[in-house]
Amino acid sequence: MKWVTLVLTFFLALFQYNLWLSKGGWYDMWELQSQAKEQEEKNRALTLRNETLAAEIHDLTHGQEAIAEIARVDLGYIQSGETYYRLVRKQ
Repeated sequence: MKWVTLVLTFFLALFQYNLWLSKGGWYDMWELQSQAKEQEEKNRALTLRNETLAAEIHDLTHGQEAIAEIARVDLGYIQSGETYYRLVRKQ
């Protein structure tokens, strides 16, 4: 009777090992869940960036204000009839 208990205990431990630590067990599931959460956060950030870019593209294709703003900031564009003031700091 004693050996039956030992054999059953051994198989129980073996099955527990397979459940918790082997490939496809609980440990792997926890790792995959943490990786999935990290990927979801990256996806949210990329989605926000894509929405911002889509809004900028929409502004550039449907409005002249965005083009004029970019020209002013990046290229120093001045429209006709405007006065340009340049402020220089003394050193």
